[in-house]
This record gives sequence, C-alpha cells and structure tokens, in this order.
Amino acid sequence: MVWWHYLLLAGVGCLAGILNVLAGGGSLILMPIMVFLNIPGAVTNGTVRIAILGQNLTAIAGFKQKGFSDYRLSLTLALCALPGTVIGAFLGTKLSNAWFNRILAIVMLGVLVTMILGNRKKKMPEQKGDGASTGSTDIEDLPGNPPAEPRVAFSGYLLMVLAGFYGGFIQAGVGFILIAILHNVMNIDLLRTNMHKVFIVAVYTIAAIGIFAWQGQILWGTGLILMLGMSLGGWIGSNLAVKKGDAFIRTVLYIALVCMSIRLLLM
Repeated sequence: MVWWHYLLLAGVGCLAGILNVLAGGGSLILMPIMVFLNIPGAVTNGTVRIAILGQNLTAIAGFKQKGFSDYRLSLTLALCALPGTVIGAFLGTKLSNAWFNRILAIVMLGVLVTMILGNRKKKMPEQKGDGASTGSTDIEDLPGNPPAEPRVAFSGYLLMVLAGFYGGFIQAGVGFILIAILHNVMNIDLLRTNMHKVFIVAVYTIAAIGIFAWQGQILWGTGLILMLGMSLGGWIGSNLAVKKGDAFIRTVLYIALVCMSIRLLLM
C-alpha cells in the first residue's frame, strides 16, 4: 500500500469508530475498503480486530470521564461472551463473502424490527382515571437521570454467549446484537447499553486477536493505523452518546440498520 492508503484507512476508521459506539455496523464501512486495497477477506477479518480493541478502550475511557461506568456488570457480561468468541473466531476464517452478507442482513433487519416494536410498546400511552391519555416520556433514558433497574435474566447471559460467538465469527454488526440483548432483554437504557457494549467487545476482542494472530491473519502495521482512526472515532462517539442522549442514539441506530441491510442485500 502507498501512503494515501493509510490516510484513507485512518479516516474511514474514524467514521467507523463513531458509528460503532453509537449503533454498530462501522466495520461494514471499513471492511470493503480494506478488500478494495487487496487485503484478503480472512486477513481483513483479523486485522480489523486491532482497531476495534483501540476504539472500545478509548470509548470506555470516554464514558468513564463522563461519569458512566459499571465495571462489575460489564465484566460479568463480557466473561459470558468469551467462550462463544473463542469458538466463533476459530470458524471465522471459513466464512464466504456471500454468506457473510446474507447472515448479517438478516440479523440487522431482525434487530431493527425488535427495537421498533420494543420502543413502540414502551411509548404506549398511559390511561388516566378520567379516560384521558398521556404519552410516556422515557425520563430514565435521559443523561444524568437514574438508570432503569437491569432485568437480571438467565436468558440475557445465555444470549451473551451467542453474541460472543457471532463477534468472534464475523464481528461486523455485533453491536446491533448486543444492543438488542442489553436494551430489550435486560432492560438497560440505550446510553448505558452502549457503555456496557464497548466494554464487552473490548474484552472478547483480546481473545479474538490471539486466535487470529495464531493463524497468521493479522497485518499489524495496518491494524495500528486503523486503531488510531477508530480510537479517535470511539472517543467522539462516546461523548456524542452522553451529550445527545437516548433519542439521538436510537435515530442513528435505525438509520444505520436500514442503510446497511439494503447495502448488503443489493451486493
């Protein structure tokens, strides 16, 4: 690669980092660029993990600086994801491009439908005694307000194992799956969902890097360039998440899901 290739990767990595923290699917922007630069698909799948680790470590620091952290719950969820990650990473090099597109498009459309239905249910009007109705305000989702009590459910932790498998297998789009589990199954507001999400991904990505490195499928120099861009994007994304709040995150998420699904289905 020539010098401008690295500048391109750093710039696209920054955009991908912002999108990953706010919603997910940033790797869908980054991976095609890497393939266009003649990096094999399997190596792309491994190399991008270096950048993802840097992005999520930076995002963790950004959330912490703004006063948002719950490392005990985050670590518990991350440890649940680890076994699935190890298995998924071993299988990741066997996935063809066609099946990657099909699986990811189906997953994102499923998450989109789930989140729209879940949000509509949450916004259902409440009946007053005189028969009048008032809209729900979702006060707990606003920055600075007490979080909703997480729903401790065995299904949430079990699904985290499957999310770890998917993250190790493909990675691209895993943020959508984690948002669905944390927000809809475990009743965590979207701001704190993103807070937990970046911690979970950072932990299991360390294991995935070890496996891809063992298979010789990481370009370390390229990965470090991507890490610089995505780390900057992760910092910007975490600050936007705290500053703009739940409604902004939900809007970005919906737009990302629709656009990425259409793009995959047309490929």
